Amino acid sequence: MSLISIVVPIKDERENILPLVEDIRRAMPTSMTWEVVFVDDGSLDDSFQRLCDLCAHDSRIKVLRLGRNFGQSSAMQAGIDHAQGDIIVTMDGDRQNDPADIPLLVEKLNEGYDAVLGQRAKRQDALLIRKLPSMMANWLIRKVTRVTFRDFGCTLRAMRRDLVQSFRLYGEMHRFISVLASQQGAKITQLPVKHHPRTEGKSKYGLSRTFRVILDLLTVKFLNGYLTRPMHFFGGAGLVLMMVGILSLSVTLAMKFVSGVDMSGNPMLMLSVLLEIAGVQFLSTGLLGELLMRTYFESQDKRAYTVRETRNVNEPPDDVRKAG
Repeated sequence: MSLISIVVPIKDERENILPLVEDIRRAMPTSMTWEVVFVDDGSLDDSFQRLCDLCAHDSRIKVLRLGRNFGQSSAMQAGIDHAQGDIIVTMDGDRQNDPADIPLLVEKLNEGYDAVLGQRAKRQDALLIRKLPSMMANWLIRKVTRVTFRDFGCTLRAMRRDLVQSFRLYGEMHRFISVLASQQGAKITQLPVKHHPRTEGKSKYGLSRTFRVILDLLTVKFLNGYLTRPMHFFGGAGLVLMMVGILSLSVTLAMKFVSGVDMSGNPMLMLSVLLEIAGVQFLSTGLLGELLMRTYFESQDKRAYTVRETRNVNEPPDDVRKAG
């Protein structure tokens, strides 16, 4: 029987901890073996003490306390690193996710998927502060990454351990787990899940998070498309700038010899110089990126690919076995 690890990052959620644990206990069927890994991400209230009281009476409740507030992605990564289950379920600690959906996600996962993502069917959040920015962010993520899921911000998801182990979460990268899984070639689906209004505690989300998501989206796009070939990105931009610079210089020379315009006072000449310098800098950045990429892969013996499964790879051919 597979162990299910439920990873729950929390910060200042003392009113929600006990009700959430009770919700999980009621939701998880006796046929499933489970544990809950709470990660206290620098809480300033007595959340950690309440978690300690719970885990003293129930060995299925695990508690990690981080040295300070590192953010939800780092807290989730810490919980994943210390989870022991073959199936990893992530969820928020504010009780807006419903633990009753966990068995449904796991059941769908057992149909052969690597990850099953939650999609908040009727989101219970403020329109202007939460829902509208989230809709815009989801649309932008779909357009940039070409991953077609509707809800990238739902924390409730179930994933296989071998997939999760390939992730490294930081910044706001937990929002891009579906994108990271797609990059690994995982088989993914999304199911509607319940979403409840927050009744206790204070939300840690705001409009500022939307801007951080956009910056992390640029990182994800670059890593997805150009991690193993940075020269194609920077070098391409550099060549375009240099070509425009040559065009600008050609216009400057034409103005000099055709119309008699003084080159020293022509801003097109300065534009040409600026574009050529910028082009050389982009090309130099591409070369440095190529060196860093090779150092990254070769120094750690990493590979620029992932293998899903193999057949007879480690077995000698039949004629070799017969000869032996």
